[in-house]
Amino acid sequence: MRATFGKKEKLKSKKELELLFSEGKTIANYPIRLIYRKVTLKKEVQVQAGVSVSKRNFKKAVDRNRIKRLLRESYRKNKYIVLNNTTHHFAFMFLYTGKEMPDYKLIEAKTKEVIQKFITKEIKTP
Repeated sequence: MRATFGKKEKLKSKKELELLFSEGKTIANYPIRLIYRKVTLKKEVQVQAGVSVSKRNFKKAVDRNRIKRLLRESYRKNKYIVLNNTTHHFAFMFLYTGKEMPDYKLIEAKTKEVIQKFITKEIKTP
């Protein structure tokens, strides 16, 4: 399996985003929150993911974009955890809720923990 984050894996549908925020379940591990929902996707993609950073906490677009790049990279490197442990299709949204500029080590560690919590909560429990 290749560790890529291609166009088909990105969550872009406005309808799906609205459903995700209204009906999705949440797992939090400060400063990252994961909102997820079981969906029906095409067979070639198992998980679609998006990232978001609050404009309220980070006024400069440069800072928001930097954090979003870090979030996407940490998901890209660790998505194998989800793909190896599930056969269902999901939509993910990673939100950065912290107020200070993070470094990559923190983002990657917290993303891994959130994904592990997701696996134990949603997939391991019947």
